[in-house]
Amino acid sequence: MSQLEQPQAPERTPAELPGRSFWLWGRDMLFSLAVSFFIITFLYQPVRVEGTSMLPRLGDQDRLFINKFLYHFASIHRGDVVVFHYPRDPQKSYIKRVIAEPGDELRIDDGRTYINGRLLPEPYVPRRFHDSRSQDAMIIPPGEYFVMGDHRSISSDSRDFGPVPRDLIYGKAAFVYWPAEDMGIIH
Repeated sequence: MSQLEQPQAPERTPAELPGRSFWLWGRDMLFSLAVSFFIITFLYQPVRVEGTSMLPRLGDQDRLFINKFLYHFASIHRGDVVVFHYPRDPQKSYIKRVIAEPGDELRIDDGRTYINGRLLPEPYVPRRFHDSRSQDAMIIPPGEYFVMGDHRSISSDSRDFGPVPRDLIYGKAAFVYWPAEDMGIIH
């Protein structure tokens, strides 16, 4: 006896099922949003610079990413460009360069900065941005950092408001993304 074979309908892949592609698109979109939220909330945050105290590297209205994750596991070092809550008004944020760490002896003599008795080389401060301010020697207290702007002649910094407590520092400037001609890593 011979049997008749019924033609079988071709099997459909899950992506060919009605509504399946919309569901996959929605899933991918939700995943992308969740990853973006995580990165912005916990790792990198876009910020806008207001003011010119960090010239020549960072100018007014520059856009950059700050790394909010790094200082949960790594130490803050001299030379880091940090973002912190302004000690006199924590609603405001400032961006400055770390000049002295806890335990360092700092002295500023006619605009020249000395750390532990040695002149601090500061290639990030162009000659035209120097000033002639002085400050008596001080020991940076435990858990605090002395910060200054690179444009020394106009910067409001630790010379005015004192060392910044560690718990007010919430990020390290990482990367300028706008304007395009200034794009790059911040050193």
